Amino acid sequence: MKASISKSEIKGRVVAPSSKSYTIRGVMAAALANGESEIIRPLGSDDTEAAQGVLSEVGVHIRQDKGTWRVTGGNFHKPEKGLFCRESATTLRFMTAICSLIPGECRLTSAPSLSQRPIEPLIQALKQLGVDCHQDEGGAVVVRGSRLRGGTAELPGNISSQYVSALLFISPFAEEGMNIKLTTSLESQPFVQMTIECLAKFGIKVDASRDMREFKIVKQSYRPAKYRVEGDWSSASYLLGLGALCGEVEVENLNPASLQGDKAILDFLKEMGASVTAGENSVTVRKSKLQAIKADLNECIDLVPTMAVLAAAAEGTSEFTGIERARLKESDRPSAIAEGLMKMGIKVVEERDRLTITGSPVKGAVIDTRGDHRIAMAFSLLGLSGGGNVINDAECVSKTYPEFWEVLKKVGGKVKIDGE
Repeated sequence: MKASISKSEIKGRVVAPSSKSYTIRGVMAAALANGESEIIRPLGSDDTEAAQGVLSEVGVHIRQDKGTWRVTGGNFHKPEKGLFCRESATTLRFMTAICSLIPGECRLTSAPSLSQRPIEPLIQALKQLGVDCHQDEGGAVVVRGSRLRGGTAELPGNISSQYVSALLFISPFAEEGMNIKLTTSLESQPFVQMTIECLAKFGIKVDASRDMREFKIVKQSYRPAKYRVEGDWSSASYLLGLGALCGEVEVENLNPASLQGDKAILDFLKEMGASVTAGENSVTVRKSKLQAIKADLNECIDLVPTMAVLAAAAEGTSEFTGIERARLKESDRPSAIAEGLMKMGIKVVEERDRLTITGSPVKGAVIDTRGDHRIAMAFSLLGLSGGGNVINDAECVSKTYPEFWEVLKKVGGKVKIDGE
């Protein structure tokens, strides 16, 4: 599917979609609680459907009412077939750990793009805790579950915070308790803090060191809960950036006290000179003359595409560091960004852990998203601001924000989807 984007004047009010990260955390915690939980305002997307599908295969009952998922957990059984996690890295990594609690063998598979992303550090950590697991030659993760012994697991913190979160989910079941020690500093700390916050809602206490290098958890039980999912700052970043480039956008359903690292988009926009007004549950951004910025994006890695396209429209040369882990996402994002921006006439210097972008007027181009939802959404902003882009594989936005193209149209965006 292709989306043809033309220069547009934007004005309107939109509701930020619910957080993918919190939705998946909530449904996983509910699956581990004995009884019925409610997930209120969950996100419906490819990734959250992947999580639901896998959990249903191992005995978790999920009933969808309007705006609510009712999840009956605590009664796992061996799946009758392989567990296909689609392209959801969160689902694959969390379920790799959770399958250690399910008697019998579980075989987790994923789409080709995800099967290339690293999972071995998590497997090695689980083995230290007495779990029988490995990755086979085809890339599938095989876990043979039994009683979880627990103890101490050491693993790096600089590859994926999802490894730590995965261990935290199963830690309350460990007979000996669990002590998670990181051999490097933890990157993307906000995501682990989000996991700890979610677990607390379901009655689980985690003792984390001040430097987030060690986590201690004693044996305890999950309790069913009513869990409300807040708005997603990652998805909201495109809408807020749209306001800064093309007119005025008010984005509702945003928690100003959120732990989400991508809330940093507010500070970045202000530093670049955007007109930003924050309310109790919303943020309004108006078109402004943007200035270049230097920023470390290590703790808000999903903002790399958004910040890159804002820099392309800013006056001066911006520099972004801490971007290396963005190469391990749905695509090699720094490479995809550099390719797209250069097609649009923007000067880009790409290094392993640095992007340097010099803003200038953009020209239209056909953008290869490489099937990456964040590349598609980010480059739509430059199309609407004057570039006039064609976005290939536009359907990839369904991974986290299925309504994205319709939302752009709602606020005045000139967007034409093939076949319409």
